Amino acid sequence: MGGISGILGTLALIGGVLFLAGIAIAVTSVSQGRNARGGAMLAVIGLVVGLLFGIISQGILIVEPTQVAVIFNTLTGKLEDPRLSGTSVVIPVIQTYYIYPISQQQYTMSGAETEGALRGNDAVQGRTIDGQEVALDITVLYSVNKDKVNDLHQRWQTGYQDNFVRPTVRGLVRDVVSGFRAEDIYGEKRTAMEDEMQAKIGERFNAEGLILTDLLVRDITFSDLFRQAIEQKQIADQEAQQAQLRVTQRENEANQLRAQAAGERDAEIARAQGDAQATILRAQAEAEALRLVSEQIAANPSLIQYLYVQNLSDNVNIALVPANSPFLFDFSSLAEPNSSFVAPAVPTPEPTPDATGNSGG
Repeated sequence: MGGISGILGTLALIGGVLFLAGIAIAVTSVSQGRNARGGAMLAVIGLVVGLLFGIISQGILIVEPTQVAVIFNTLTGKLEDPRLSGTSVVIPVIQTYYIYPISQQQYTMSGAETEGALRGNDAVQGRTIDGQEVALDITVLYSVNKDKVNDLHQRWQTGYQDNFVRPTVRGLVRDVVSGFRAEDIYGEKRTAMEDEMQAKIGERFNAEGLILTDLLVRDITFSDLFRQAIEQKQIADQEAQQAQLRVTQRENEANQLRAQAAGERDAEIARAQGDAQATILRAQAEAEALRLVSEQIAANPSLIQYLYVQNLSDNVNIALVPANSPFLFDFSSLAEPNSSFVAPAVPTPEPTPDATGNSGG
């Protein structure tokens, strides 16, 4: 109960010892014919000290910081306001008190032999909506609500853990499990199941004067047949995913080939169009050039001879001869290099006499 109560209890015990010692001395003195006054006085003093300090020790209530005290008045039959941490006085016999811890507590129900509050397999057995049996290892962390401790005491008194916590948790866990399929609990909906359990148990605890801090689903055990079925399903799902992945890869490869073929086709079309356009442009350019040449030839008839001469090879020798020349030339000698050619004198034609006998001028 604390240091002060211990001291007072010790003093009460000393008083009891003095009382017994005084009686013993008085009896001895009477048996020996001596005056028993001294022993009687010692007995009276011991009795007074024992009763006084015993009553005082019972009337001092010391509550630790992690505790709360429920006070019951035996005269009125009602519960008084709870006593929080500190030292207070109660009237012995008239006021009785019960100490409740307000620190965090835990209660575990586990399939392991030595883990739970009870020895042996104490896991919560449940059945899912599709008829599968599951075993759950559950731990609840909670504390006593000091503001509702009187309600807790009235309903369950100090046996609230065994009488309320255990059966309530087990019952609500089974109720929640019965609303889920085993495959969902095994997979992605386990968190949703745990959240629903915590919500329902927390609400029930709060109504009874307890505060649920956390609920832990530490392990879920399924039947061997169900585990085998799940493993086979997972294997089948993995194989299906791999097959789908292969199909997707082939589709991607086909798409790439189609895209490549389309690109090559478009490139070929573009090249063909470019060649066609180039041909058209070249033809247009040549036609325009011919048109210009035709215009120049029409305007300058000698242009063809000029162009002919300009395009002769460098080793071709040219001799210009009057069109009305009556002479014959040795072109072989003219073609010899460094040949000098002197044109023969052209004979002057004699004048032909006219009818008057005069020669023409």
